[in-house]
Amino acid sequence: TSLGLMALASEGDFITHLYLPSYPTPRLASHPTPLLLEGERQLLVYLGGQRKTFDLPLNPQGTPFQRRVWQALEAIPWGEIRSYRDIALAVDCPRGFRAVGMANHNNPIPIFIPCHRVVGTDGNLTGYAGGIDRKQKLLELEKADMPGLYVPGK
Repeated sequence: TSLGLMALASEGDFITHLYLPSYPTPRLASHPTPLLLEGERQLLVYLGGQRKTFDLPLNPQGTPFQRRVWQALEAIPWGEIRSYRDIALAVDCPRGFRAVGMANHNNPIPIFIPCHRVVGTDGNLTGYAGGIDRKQKLLELEKADMPGLYVPGK
């Protein structure tokens, strides 16, 4: 991809992981199923600026709290950002912004579950398991149709 080599993984009828270039990728069997091929297609179209939402069956494994956070992330529209505090409030854990940050860090399906859309309360780009440079590139990609989106450092 334009962000580097990535790998998708699935179990059964669900996408379970997207390994970004900075992630240690476990040894994966290379069996391009129709689901993985569709996931690759949607990801490439998104990265080309032609897609704003994904239509894939996802099954991230995590704690109940992590799953609530990831559901809240999926509700963030393309081209918008939220703060860690916003997400903490959305999952009824108003003081849990650090826990939200850890749930973001442990998101096994980044981009599809858009943890890159979460920034610090002051608008600064903070923490992204895929690297701040990739987070900034993803936000810039989504900024194309959203002139009001603030990408710190630009």
